[in-house]
Parts: sequence; C-alpha cells; structure tokens
Amino acid sequence: MSDHAVTHDLDDHAHDPAEIDRHVRVYIMVFVALMVLTIVTVAVSRFHLSVPLAVSVALLVATIKGGLVACYFMHLISEKKLILAVLALTAAFFVVLLALPSLTHANGFWIPQPAAAAPAPTDAEHK
Repeated sequence: MSDHAVTHDLDDHAHDPAEIDRHVRVYIMVFVALMVLTIVTVAVSRFHLSVPLAVSVALLVATIKGGLVACYFMHLISEKKLILAVLALTAAFFVVLLALPSLTHANGFWIPQPAAAAPAPTDAEHK
C-alpha cells in the first residue's frame, strides 16, 4: 500500500461525520465540566471555610480543571508513553517543590532564636 493510500484513508476517517460529532460531544462535555467546577469554586468561596480547607478545595478543583484542559484541549490523553513520562516527571518535581515549605516549616529553622543570655555575675566580680 502506498503512502498516498494511507494518508487518504486517514483523511476519510478524520472527516467522518460520526467521528466529528463524537469529538464535538466530548469537547462540550469537558466545557460543561469546567463550568460546573468554576461554579463549585465560586460557591466554596461563599461558605467561609477555614483557610486550610478552602485552599485544599481550591487546589483540588484547580487540579481537576487543569487535568481536563491538559487531557482534552492539549490532546495529552492520546499521547505516547514518553510524553506521559515527561509529564509525570514534571508533576513529581512540582509536588516536591510544593512540599519544600512544609518541610522547612516543620523544623523551625526560620524562627529567630533569642540571643544567648550573658552569664550572671559572680560574687568575686563585685568585690
């Protein structure tokens, strides 16, 4: 089979009306999911949650929204294993960078230490 015949077959498949309808349906569903998650984000901000809980919910919603955008609009859902491995490595470094402040916060190195107290004078020094 020639390269021209393979290209022609791929073009026919790409322009199949049923295939186009399926892709459009997927994009509409992703759009609806992004809008629902945006509404969830706004609704959560109205609940006046504690800061750690509000940040956790916001990060969870943002992660889901980012995943939807990356998978469908950036077409990462159909990529090869190498691209996915690079993406996983990037995510791992991101998580490590996010964890660094909590690790340094836990050991308290950022807390200023009080100055060392001078030794109390002895009786011999007063005479």
